Amino acid sequence: MEDRGSRVSKKTVAQALRGARSAESERAAMAHKTPSKRNEYRCVVEVNQNGKYCVRLRAAYGRRDWTLPVYFLASSFDRAMKKLEQALQFLQRNEEKLWFWGVDRTDDPNLAGEMIHEAGLRLDRRSEFPRKAASLVVPPERPVPGFLLAPVRRVMAESLAHAQAHAAVASD
Repeated sequence: MEDRGSRVSKKTVAQALRGARSAESERAAMAHKTPSKRNEYRCVVEVNQNGKYCVRLRAAYGRRDWTLPVYFLASSFDRAMKKLEQALQFLQRNEEKLWFWGVDRTDDPNLAGEMIHEAGLRLDRRSEFPRKAASLVVPPERPVPGFLLAPVRRVMAESLAHAQAHAAVASD
């Protein structure tokens, strides 16, 4: 009877380990595939010399593996956040068109810039991007849900407050 019990326990342990390995490998495979198919938007807000809010976005599109850096100006933080939501929706909705005209077609490389300009955005030609930036990850071809913007808004407000505190200390 001990042999039968030990065989059952060994068999169930082996099955459990095999099941755990396959579930673990499935999770690892899914984790590996998921980020490459998603779009990541990194956002940062700065105040320029004129007192306007400059919001910089770096859109990293996972399906095509390309990056589109853009920026826009706003007169207040609230307007910047409203425009940020509109910009994210635009970039998310027009991913294919922007890639097609911005990367694939070389006969008119300014067309993507014109499309972006019509949406109130400008191409960001600066090569450096701040390390401390709010990040937002969204599946392609889906609208950006409004509730995902709350943490982005909080991080951007905190970074702005931090920068203003440093500026106040530096001026003393």
